[in-house]
Amino acid sequence: MSSKEKLLLLVLACVNFTHIMDFMILMPLGPQLIDIFDINTQQFGFLVATYGVSAAISGFTLAFFADRFDRKKVLLFAYIGFVVGTFACAISPTFAILISARTITGLFGGMIGSQVLSIVADAFPYERRASAMGIIMMAFSFASVIGVPGGLYLATKFNWHAPFFTVGGLGIIVMILIWLFVPNVTAHLEQKGAKQKKLEVLTNILKTPNQLWALALSVVIMLGHFSIIPYIAPSLVANIGYQEDQIFLIYLVGGLLTIFSAPIIGRIADKRGKYPIFVTFALLSCIPIFLITNLVPVPLYAVLVVSGLFFIFSNGRLIPTQAMVSGVVTPKQRGGFMAFNSSVQLMAQAIASSIGGLIIIQREDGYLDHYDWVGYYAISMILLSIFVAKKVKNIN
Repeated sequence: MSSKEKLLLLVLACVNFTHIMDFMILMPLGPQLIDIFDINTQQFGFLVATYGVSAAISGFTLAFFADRFDRKKVLLFAYIGFVVGTFACAISPTFAILISARTITGLFGGMIGSQVLSIVADAFPYERRASAMGIIMMAFSFASVIGVPGGLYLATKFNWHAPFFTVGGLGIIVMILIWLFVPNVTAHLEQKGAKQKKLEVLTNILKTPNQLWALALSVVIMLGHFSIIPYIAPSLVANIGYQEDQIFLIYLVGGLLTIFSAPIIGRIADKRGKYPIFVTFALLSCIPIFLITNLVPVPLYAVLVVSGLFFIFSNGRLIPTQAMVSGVVTPKQRGGFMAFNSSVQLMAQAIASSIGGLIIIQREDGYLDHYDWVGYYAISMILLSIFVAKKVKNIN
């Protein structure tokens, strides 16, 4: 990669870092928030889902306009709103106000991911795209290594508001980086027939089976993935007996491992094929999912091994998935399609976290029953995703 390409990916990774950290930090704060606001797991699942629902709505709306504007300007607009929403979360005094603040954050956050992926897909040809996606996905790793442990430390040292103040502060710096170092992305506007009718993005999807299969792949993966993730921390505390201040180790170890694995997996996917690598990591991810959701009291090192494998294998599925999904449309349609894809992903995340909350039953002593059922459901979604991914074909 050229230095210009590396700088672009670095800034976009910073965007993803803050965006992902804002979303991720809520999940390990689950035990604290459940106690502070005197809520149950269903209400916590609803809190997590609120962000996804509002983000899905904004992503769906953006799909009809995204390809009419410079992608940099859309990203900057969405990111400014996201930072404002994050500060609103930081000053929320009650559960009801926190839900409202998460809704605001989601409305703008729902536009960010699709624009980041659209910019990467426009800047990198399909043959090198998984490598670029691997670098972007490292933001998830750094959010796990630095963001989540740091956020949990701040929450323990001060209060749960502190992590959101920190993310908001970092967001101000990232806004400046976007303005200075992300180039204007307008090539899609210069193509013949670039200006589509407002509903054309939707009609294109409905009449193109390849695009429908790509959307189905995103939905199925999220339905499985996010049914278990929000409840990992609460189950380790309530079922296994770990202390809240030990939870950060799960994210620290997992994040460190994926910092190294993500770019390697991206390069392998470009060399060996996106679909074969996806299948490999999809099947491997079933192992730690089964172990995490059927966990019994074991030494901490054993939990870290299992969770580390979960991070590596789950991340390994997502990298080729992003490359495959971005390849089902032409550049002039990409912004709208990726926004729509982001919308259905976020809606699927919200549904998945709610499904997990509905299946799990919390006893009076806090123990979470039926988490293993959630694991079996997640594994069934992974197996289904292998079939769906086979139908997705690259056209560029």
